[in-house]
Order: sequence, then structure tokens, then C-alpha cells
Amino acid sequence: MMSKKKVTSLVWFRNNLRVLDNISLTKSIEESDKTIGFINIDPNDFKETNFGFKKTEKFRAKFLLESISDLKKNLEKLNISLIITHNDLGSSIKNVINKYQIENIYTQREWTRDEIIQEKNIPNDVNLIRDFDQFMYSPNEVGEIYDNIPRGFSNFRKKCEKLLTIKDILPSPKQLNIDNQIDEVFDVPSLSDLGFEDFEVHEKSAFKFSGGENSGINRVKEYFFQSKNISKYKLTRNGLLGENYSSKISSWLSIGCVSAKYVYSQIKLYEKTVEKNDSTYWLFFELIWRDFFKYVSMQHKNKFFSVNGIYGNDKKWSTDNNILNKWINGETKDPFINANMKELSLTGFMSNRGRQNVANYLTKELNIDWRIGAEYFEALLIDYDVHSNYGNWLYNAGIGNDSMPFRKFNPKLQSERYDPNKKFEQTWLNG
Repeated sequence: MMSKKKVTSLVWFRNNLRVLDNISLTKSIEESDKTIGFINIDPNDFKETNFGFKKTEKFRAKFLLESISDLKKNLEKLNISLIITHNDLGSSIKNVINKYQIENIYTQREWTRDEIIQEKNIPNDVNLIRDFDQFMYSPNEVGEIYDNIPRGFSNFRKKCEKLLTIKDILPSPKQLNIDNQIDEVFDVPSLSDLGFEDFEVHEKSAFKFSGGENSGINRVKEYFFQSKNISKYKLTRNGLLGENYSSKISSWLSIGCVSAKYVYSQIKLYEKTVEKNDSTYWLFFELIWRDFFKYVSMQHKNKFFSVNGIYGNDKKWSTDNNILNKWINGETKDPFINANMKELSLTGFMSNRGRQNVANYLTKELNIDWRIGAEYFEALLIDYDVHSNYGNWLYNAGIGNDSMPFRKFNPKLQSERYDPNKKFEQTWLNG
């Protein structure tokens, strides 16, 4: 009698670099005899884009490598190997499929152009099993209450809160047998492998954290249960200096070191065991915004990245390099804008208040093509998330989901309101 052929599956990690609450990992373990992890670091992600920026700069690269290193350790505890390649995805994944006789590939479902192109590298005789795993509100349920996502956020938020439930998180998988591991061990590339020099985090940075699931979970626990800073989040969220005016969880969310549902579960636990107030609700509110931009990008597809945006007309944008470079280098006539741009270039981070101001300024004061600003943010921001980044740029440029598309900030008044003692400007403009 012939023995039953064992099924070997690959979990292809893409912006879901975690073991807790990971549906692809959970399903692979449940449905396969052997599970192997796989991640590819694409050299194209570090090349220049249309507007001359590196697609990924050193800050985000460092956070990504730290996150992959942490994922590798967490998988090793489960006796799951992580194959790490730094090559063209097509050749990398085909080599892995052939070498380990992969029958199924489990991965997070994506819908933006680059990610769809990636999936075309999977041979037809391999089952590609994709699951949405980056939302708080499930797309299946949102699809039942909306044929079309509304332009306004408030409508979306109220309807989701009233009609939908957020699913419980999946537990971390149990440890597999030691023979689930493969013989080959893969090293995490270094920054120099990606074309960067090692660097120290700036001493004044508001974001001094490391990448990885463990670091992300620790930050949630610290911000919620140890310092209880979440209880005053609504009062401090427009801050500009320091680690604790905001949760800073966006960086771990951006590549899925923690899931949105996990953060939600911890908000609920905090509200149950410590306190529930406007601030705890407001962090949940921000997670709904995150979902909203994902649904907007899913609905509008390539319009989300087009020069006219979703709701724009044929506005004539400028691409004047002289004006653009003054914005990039923090050399405009407005010190508040300059301080924010200096912070970004030196640390890879900027506050939410700062982001709104510099985006509004570039598009509505300087009239520069919003896509250039979005690409610059993509290069620099540690917490870059394609949907939130482009969604917010469209919003601030007045061609997205802002119900007041002509809204224009006054940087001087913004500075007086949010930096009255000029501490923020002095921090980044004096030396």
C-alpha cells in the first residue's frame, strides 16, 4: 500500500510579519504536513522611483530588517524555518517551490499594483491561498453593508460601529515537531547588503523603537497598561516632541508586526480592566481611519495613485524642483514646516499634526504635484503604509476624502497653537 504523500506548504510573509493573529500561518499549519516560512527582500524596493527618491530609505529598511529578524526567532520557537531571499522574487520563489516541492502558498491578500504583479510569479500548478488579514473590520462584512465606500469617513465609521463586529484574534500556533524544520539556515541581510551604511538613531528622535512583533507588543503594553498614556491620548495626540504624545504603533501595524485586531483587543482589555474614556475610544477611532483608507484604495484602484486623485479635476500641478527642494530640505519661508521636514529627514518620523501641515503646504501653498510628496514620504517614513500614506495625501491635497477640499492650513497659526513655546522648532532648526 502506497503511503499518503505529505503536503508541504509555504507561508509567504508580506506585511504580516507576526505569528500572533496570522491567518495564513494558522491555516498552513492546520492544513499541511509541513510548513515553511518565506520572505523575499526585493532589490527593486531600494531603487529610485519616478521622482528620483529611493523607494525605501535607510530608516524603513532598518525597521524592516529588525522585524524580519524577530519573525525568524519567533518562528524558530515554533520549529518553523524562515527562508530569506534577497533577489528577484520570480526566481527566488520558483527555486523554493522546486527544492521543497511546495504545493500550497498561503499569503496575505493584497490589491495594489505592485503586490498583484508579485503574485504573477507563482506557477499555476501551485495553490495560492490568500486571506485578508490587515483589517479590523472584515471585507466580507463591510461588503454586505456597502456597495460603494462613501466619500466621507463619518458615514463609514458610524455604520461599521453600529452594524459590524470585530472578530477575536487568532492565538499563536502551538510548537510543531522538530522535524518540521529544514536543514538550511538563512541569515537576515544587513543594511550594507541593501546599500546603506549602519547608523545610530538620532538622539532627538520621537521614534527610538526597534522593529519586530515582540517590540510592537511591548510598546502596546507599555503605552496602555504600564504608563496608562492611552488614557490621555486624545489630549496629547497633536503633540510634536517625545515618545508618548501618541501611541507610535503605526510602524508595527504598517508591516503587520502586530495586527489591527490585536491592538483593538488590547484597547477593549484596557477599557475593561483600567478605564474607558474619550481617549481610549479615540485610538480605536484612528484604527477605523486606517481601515477606511484601505477600503478607499480597494474601491478606487489606480485612481488612488493618479495625478487627479479620486475626486480631482484637471488641476495643473507644478513640478518645480527649486520649490520642491526647499520643501524637502526645510528651507521654506515657514519655520514650522521646516522643522517638521528636518525631523523627517533626520529620523524617518513625523507627527500626525506635522504630516497634515507639510502635505497641505506642498499642495495648496506651493502647488507641487501631490504624488511627489507621497513618494518622498514613502521613502522616508518608518511607518509607511501605502493606503494610509496615499489616502492622507489625497485628503490633504483636496482630491480625496476631505469633505472640505479647499481647507488650507496657516502654518504660523498652527505653530502658535501646537508649538506655543517654539520648543519643537528650536529642537530641529537650531543645529
